[in-house]
Amino acid sequence: MNFKESKFSIVDVETTGGVRVGRMTEICIITVINMEIVDVYQSLINPETPIPTYITALTGISDEMVYDAPKFHEIAEIIEMKMRDSIFVAHNVNFDFGFLKKEFEIVGEKFLKEKLCTVRLSRKLIPGLPSYSLSKLCRSVGIELNGAHRAEADTRATTILFLNLLKLDSKSEYEVLNKHLGKSSVQTALPANLPIKDFEKLPSTPGVYIFKDLGGKIIYVGKDKNIKKKVLAHFYSKSQKIINICNETHALDFEKTGNELSALLLEADYISQYTPKFNQTQKKPTSVYQIISYENQLGVLQLALHKGKVSNTSVETLFSTSIATETLTKLCEKFNLCPKYCSLQVTNGSCSHSKIKNCLGICSQQEDVDSYNERVKQALYKVQNEQKSYAIVEKGRTSSETCVILIENGEYKGFGFIDNENVIEHFEGFKDYVKHYNNNFFTSKIVSAYLHKNSKSLKIIKADTTRIN
Repeated sequence: MNFKESKFSIVDVETTGGVRVGRMTEICIITVINMEIVDVYQSLINPETPIPTYITALTGISDEMVYDAPKFHEIAEIIEMKMRDSIFVAHNVNFDFGFLKKEFEIVGEKFLKEKLCTVRLSRKLIPGLPSYSLSKLCRSVGIELNGAHRAEADTRATTILFLNLLKLDSKSEYEVLNKHLGKSSVQTALPANLPIKDFEKLPSTPGVYIFKDLGGKIIYVGKDKNIKKKVLAHFYSKSQKIINICNETHALDFEKTGNELSALLLEADYISQYTPKFNQTQKKPTSVYQIISYENQLGVLQLALHKGKVSNTSVETLFSTSIATETLTKLCEKFNLCPKYCSLQVTNGSCSHSKIKNCLGICSQQEDVDSYNERVKQALYKVQNEQKSYAIVEKGRTSSETCVILIENGEYKGFGFIDNENVIEHFEGFKDYVKHYNNNFFTSKIVSAYLHKNSKSLKIIKADTTRIN
């Protein structure tokens, strides 16, 4: 192709968020023909939805600014005419192209263009830069960019960058541009150093995905219900952190888990083992939430929530105020305990809790202390002894297997997969299938939160079960 004489539309859009839920707030299109700028079109766009505060802080575009701006359908014909018979060019092209494709679909039109990405072209033609975000890339190659995150400023900078890339590639008769022009959206989104086969092998199932650098070192670990979709979303992102990850990524790996819980646990294990440079460091908090028991001045056994280090009087350790409060509330309801003496209500008189109505009258001297304390002891026994050793049953990696997450004496031991044709005669039999993983604060927190969130739908097998199919 004779790129010197081609028509290019260099585009930048500002939006209310990501492609899936966001709408456009501004567009700029600069037309280049014969290596010269021949037209500049810019317009604010009414997105027909509120602009989030953080977007306004980033771009300076507010709801007031776009109130009288045209809606996309009112300028769609102009935009189509400006870009007719041109090659679509943008910095991280799939982001801007994705928005225009979406907006044209809303008005009932198709948007089909050949496209080029200046991020990917720059990685090939100007290798070795510390960052390929537009602002830092421009700074590295001496392009002035004033007013970043506004469409016209970003488009003008991208245009200068693209013209420079054209000149660089002209020395090899546009070898790089020709290679990139016919590629699919996925190929143009991939990091420059990542083989497409690494992406193509990713499954669309739950599990953990792993980014590795040139030396094979793990630099980032994530998890999702759809590994391939999530990884692709990273490649489309304009986040500086994700751009930095992509710059250093030379290989992808993954591990299928079949379900969300084991993916969460495996991700935590990888981060703990390998401390990837782009994952947030796991910091153990100095305190946790606990249910404690003590005898008050009236001789009544009282329950309370306590935030702090592990206490000798702790009945159960929990990892958030909401989970701790809900656990204590359910205990209070189940054993007809008094919300006043469970520290769920502060009052000088009798209890009058909005939710707990089954107090038998210990707070108004209608019940004797011994009877009340006996029920408190029963509640404590339940918390301390029920379900301390159990298996959580989840979906496996295929329809022919089941995943089990094993908890013994309140500690996470690991997870594994069992063929559905196998019969486990005793609870101990799970150990033959479970791969051991280290238990720590984070895995305990993951299991606790997951149990709380899915308490009504989880399948739990207790240790006293004698036959498991």
